[in-house]
Amino acid sequence: MRIAFPSQEDRGFDSPVYGHFGSAPFFIIVESDSGSCETIVNPDRDHLHGHCQPLKAFAGTAVDAVVVGGIGGGALRKLNDAGVQAYRAVEGTVAENLALIRAERLPTFTPALTCAGHSQDGGCSH
Repeated sequence: MRIAFPSQEDRGFDSPVYGHFGSAPFFIIVESDSGSCETIVNPDRDHLHGHCQPLKAFAGTAVDAVVVGGIGGGALRKLNDAGVQAYRAVEGTVAENLALIRAERLPTFTPALTCAGHSQDGGCSH
């Protein structure tokens, strides 16, 4: 399974998982079977809030799952429609969250857990 971990830093498995999917500068892509790891730059990082194009964010790289601290409802819907499962990360590194997903201990994101925005009236689950 190819898993994308949004991150603010490019430190491979030691990268902290970022709390916001769409504005993450990098995605650490891990092949869970082989343990290989690559980093891609998010070309959709500077989109308007609510206009995230999650598949564009992967720069053409196919993934099966995303592990992130927070994600908007539109991005979650677009990922799920494309067959990509989103999991809610815990605070920590790619390696720590990878161990949890392998142990089936990360919950999947549902619309009720998505980010509603960052204004005074918006609320996030992270």
